[in-house]
Amino acid sequence: MRTTHQRRWRVTASAGLASVLAAIAGVALAQGKGPGGYPVKSIRFLVPFAPGGTTDVIARIVSQRLSEELGQQLVVDNRGGAGGTIAAELVARAPGDGYTLKMNHQGMTFNQTLYPKLPFDTAKAFAAIGMVGVTPNVLVVNPTLQAKTVTEFLALAKKGEISYGSGGVGSSSHLAVELFMLQTGSKLLHVPYKGAGPALADTVGGQVQMMIATLPGASSFIRAGKLRPLGMSGLKRSPAFPDIPTIAESGVPKYDYDTWYGMFGPASLPRPMVVWLNQTINRVLNEAAMRQRLSDTGLEVETGTPEMLQKVVVDDIARWGRIIRTANIRID
Repeated sequence: MRTTHQRRWRVTASAGLASVLAAIAGVALAQGKGPGGYPVKSIRFLVPFAPGGTTDVIARIVSQRLSEELGQQLVVDNRGGAGGTIAAELVARAPGDGYTLKMNHQGMTFNQTLYPKLPFDTAKAFAAIGMVGVTPNVLVVNPTLQAKTVTEFLALAKKGEISYGSGGVGSSSHLAVELFMLQTGSKLLHVPYKGAGPALADTVGGQVQMMIATLPGASSFIRAGKLRPLGMSGLKRSPAFPDIPTIAESGVPKYDYDTWYGMFGPASLPRPMVVWLNQTINRVLNEAAMRQRLSDTGLEVETGTPEMLQKVVVDDIARWGRIIRTANIRID
């Protein structure tokens, strides 16, 4: 005959076993689809620039959809300053567990030449995960400036001082104009800001007269008539604005400056995780709705392997190193 004590022990044991099984089931449900059950918690998604810039806009669109796909939140963390090197160093020093990633544009390749004391080697410090897309830049002016074409703009530049805004010394928007000046022989007054967003806002406000901005950042102002576009920076017109000629077809035939965007993690990120993240981001980016949403901002979605993005990084470090040295730009 079972005693009351024995019955209580069996009830307690059964309840305890049920609790353990429920906890195990909960852990299993919490695990992600990636290698080793990754991810099981939110992911820090660093943006190396101030809110409102193109990198920030793209990162927020992509992170929203990726959060749904991964089952964990990608938390956008804007860490601007020092040309993006502050955020880059945070990623370079982060553990390779997949919980610290970043969205970056090609500006990261400038820094290897711009910063002699950079605390990491850009070609080796990051695991390239995958390309997100490419956008042309667009030469825009405040509507009060009496220029409607690149030719008219250059004529005005020869007569007097025209100021231009950028996201800071050595930023993408700075070097875009430096390349323009090298190829046209023009001289413009540089007004650096702490991020492309504030620079674009002051171009709209008239504090500076011109900027070569990314199309996603400038598109809403162009449509609203708050900025006048004079020329696209790439070698082909943008499908989003087919009526805007390229700078190359407007009298500066060698001018070619597109901006790419990609996802990166620390170099210690395990290869299986890199491959899985690459496949995941490629799948998301190739969804029709996502492609359209990014296209509406002016971004042309481009995907590829981690190796393809890594080659782009290495090649651009060499290319922009030559341009930066020619323009004698240096940040100590």
